[in-house]
Amino acid sequence: MLLLGVTGGVGMGKSACAQLLAQRGIPIIDTDELAHRLVQPGQPALAEIRQLFGSTVFTSDGSLNRKELAKLVFTDPSARKQLEALLHPRIRELWQSQAAAWRAEARPLAVVVIPLLFETHAERELDATICVACSAATQRQRLLARGWSLTQIDQRTAAQWPTEKKIAAANYVIWSEGDISLHAEQLDRILALLGHATPAGLRK
Repeated sequence: MLLLGVTGGVGMGKSACAQLLAQRGIPIIDTDELAHRLVQPGQPALAEIRQLFGSTVFTSDGSLNRKELAKLVFTDPSARKQLEALLHPRIRELWQSQAAAWRAEARPLAVVVIPLLFETHAERELDATICVACSAATQRQRLLARGWSLTQIDQRTAAQWPTEKKIAAANYVIWSEGDISLHAEQLDRILALLGHATPAGLRK
């Protein structure tokens, strides 16, 4: 089985890439979704987050207040490192377990979406990597449209490798400035190079 990693800066099109891959019948696991799963009520990681950061990052019903947690960790690098040390090993274990299950099913190709792929050295366990990228101006425009402040954008982008560094480290790059059809065309070319042809009806 070929295990492909998809990464890229926040707001640069990873989710769109994942949707296109899913449309092509390729199994995918998104580590952002795994992170959400790990902080659901009853999960051990949730209790550890409370121990580390206190009740201020929780709602009145005991659920994690992700906005408050993000506000804390993206303004305090030491807090972010603590959170990453708590979550990243668990996330890696989950996607590795899923990859093992896909191998047991003899899947020809599978994908894991990892925003901090190179920052966490996950490329060592992958067969190839794709970086989805766009210009800084487009990235900012997209994030502003989500309701993010300029401060939030600067904090989030500062917590990741610069786009140029991700591009240089990746095996393949998808430039996501244009229409989704252009994104799809680039993806299909990459899949063809990897020996995975896209059915004609999905080339859109």
